[in-house]
Amino acid sequence: MKLDYSFVVPVFNRPREIEELLHTLQQLEFNRTFEIVIVEDGSTYPAKEVVEQFSGSLQISYYHKENSGPGNSRNFGMKKAKGNYFLILDSDVLLPSNYLKEVDDFLSATFYDCFGGPDAAHESFSTTQKAIDYAMTSFLTTGGIRGRKSAVTKFEPRSFNMGLSKSAFEASGGFGNIHPGEDPDLSLRLQKLGFQTCLIPEAKVFHKRRIDWNKFYRQVNKFGLVRPILNKWHPGSGKITYWFPSIFISGFIFSILMLRFNFWLFFDLYVLYFLVVGIDAANKYKSLTIGLHAIFAVIVQFAGYGYGFLVSVWQLKVLKKSPEKAFPQLFFKNA
Repeated sequence: MKLDYSFVVPVFNRPREIEELLHTLQQLEFNRTFEIVIVEDGSTYPAKEVVEQFSGSLQISYYHKENSGPGNSRNFGMKKAKGNYFLILDSDVLLPSNYLKEVDDFLSATFYDCFGGPDAAHESFSTTQKAIDYAMTSFLTTGGIRGRKSAVTKFEPRSFNMGLSKSAFEASGGFGNIHPGEDPDLSLRLQKLGFQTCLIPEAKVFHKRRIDWNKFYRQVNKFGLVRPILNKWHPGSGKITYWFPSIFISGFIFSILMLRFNFWLFFDLYVLYFLVVGIDAANKYKSLTIGLHAIFAVIVQFAGYGYGFLVSVWQLKVLKKSPEKAFPQLFFKNA
């Protein structure tokens, strides 16, 4: 089957990011035409004028709709797209020039109806962005689950860098109205329907993520809130590793309390771990400053996710609340 690609990108009040992404789409090294579908999700700062600047060099279409969340906006874009394979990106990513070639080479050799790709920090990113990227992608922090080569199959793609065939979209109905969490939810539903998901290790993007610590905390806290909901929706999908951030941060607090009794062993183990993280991050980015920031990023990540996870478990398991009633802020009502 010949693959005709349509990039689908939802955007909300980020015209500058769309401009940077479109510049990288202009530079893709690919010998076939491809389509770009931009979906403005009820923005008050629209990107229409920015998009129009690229209409002469890219096959691009632009739609403005009522705000209904990124998942529903992606579904809207896929319904409008002309291709038979959708490449779903967040507006805050940049593409290396070989991105589409890597995707096409992989799928042409071994077809999958759904894939995900890893992310990395571009050299132009800020110190904070690089530290956050390390916390989210390092083997020492997440086990590399967002892009390790040993997890090529049975991978849960993330919507900042995700591919989906038209047939898989039509069979599944696309993304749900939860956010975040709409991407692993879709992956798990696709697997139940018999579609295979995978990782394409070489199809990486540069993901800007959050640019300050407060936004990063809120983001990972929501990730923690969402995971027990997904476990509830998809029995058997839960893993013991999902408890790790909660256990980690609880142990860290306990180790600090134990210092009052002059018991240093637990605290020293945490110091050793943070030292290894700092050295590894500093070596990766050739910057001691980034190494120090990475330690703080890891603490923020584990604290935000771990606390959110425990709150969600309490609400769903102990108080027996429905996800929509316990966390209405995670669901888009217009979707």
